[in-house]
Amino acid sequence: MSRYRLQPSPAQEQVLLEHCGHARYVWNLAVEQHSHWKPGRKTAPGFAEQCRQLTEARAENEWLRAGSIVVQQQALKDFAQAMANFFGKTHKRPTWRRRGRGEGFRIVAVKAGDVRRLSRNVGEVKIPKVGWVRLRWSRAVPEGVKSYRVTRDAAGRWHVAFAAIPEPVPAPGTGEAVGMDRGVAVSAALSTGEMLNAPGLRDGEKARLLRLLRKLARAERGSNRRGKVKAAIARTRAREADRRKDWMEKTSTGLARRFDVIAVEDLKIPGMTRSARGTLEAPGRNVRQKAGLNRGILAAGWGRLVERLEHKAPGRVQKINPRYTSQTCNACGHRAAESRESQSRFRCVACGHQAHADVNAAKNLRDTAAGHAVAARGGLPLGGPANREPQRDLLLVR
Repeated sequence: MSRYRLQPSPAQEQVLLEHCGHARYVWNLAVEQHSHWKPGRKTAPGFAEQCRQLTEARAENEWLRAGSIVVQQQALKDFAQAMANFFGKTHKRPTWRRRGRGEGFRIVAVKAGDVRRLSRNVGEVKIPKVGWVRLRWSRAVPEGVKSYRVTRDAAGRWHVAFAAIPEPVPAPGTGEAVGMDRGVAVSAALSTGEMLNAPGLRDGEKARLLRLLRKLARAERGSNRRGKVKAAIARTRAREADRRKDWMEKTSTGLARRFDVIAVEDLKIPGMTRSARGTLEAPGRNVRQKAGLNRGILAAGWGRLVERLEHKAPGRVQKINPRYTSQTCNACGHRAAESRESQSRFRCVACGHQAHADVNAAKNLRDTAAGHAVAARGGLPLGGPANREPQRDLLLVR
């Protein structure tokens, strides 16, 4: 999607909030209908039946009839698609929507004249019941868009995203491959020796966020003071998320332009960031340390970076089994846990090769993707030709 920053007036913002409330209300009604279904009962109403019920509800309720029928029907359409994704086992079951979280609505049947440019950095988009709303023209709007989605984030900022599939980044055609090892201390280490780190909050911003969190803990629930503090926290975290997203977009575009093949670790991030609290019967250990590690993994943007790489370089991203890549020497292929002396230092106990541990792992990923070596001594996990390197002790025997 191509997302742009909206700049609505206070009166327009009020109507946009009403659209969000109508979409949320219709969505929650659909969730409630499906939540009552149990085996043996009549099936829950589908999209066509829900549209008929929506027409009856609009006739009986003035406040609902005052809203846009397009917004309300598209909320039902989105719910129907969400249920199809759930039964297709690609997404979780759709749940309730809360006010202030995930606010937004979708508009379809967009005409060519519904988006126009006013000046170099200013444009307008036509929204039903709202009129022309200004947007920041940061880049050209894709041609032939048929729908868009208006959203409001936790920091109170409005955006419009036009549904359009961008063209992939063309490959350089040099045949060069690169390996990328993701970590917490170093967000992405390349086999070329480059160390890339996702930007976060500065020290002063971290201290301010900590003060705001303490202030939030003392604020009374439902008070105006608590609402202002929550808004300030959301703005600070949005700033951090914007920096991380900008870094991921630039990094993924640069890698797609420079290399033909990009090798990354096949990591199961949801499992890696699962909480260690355990249960009442079997409580977990080192829960706070694991929580800090989870925050570090999520702050590095591991999943989003690879996802954007797959979007921009389709078919050129290879996911490699990460087993033993950090313990295998890229120079001689010897594998030993003792070679990983620290988080950043790798010194092979067999040949004495020294390198940054993440760069060494990235080179192993690159070579595995290029077919020049296997990731671990002894062959691939699924079987195949074994990589029998000469033993150092045998070479010393005369």
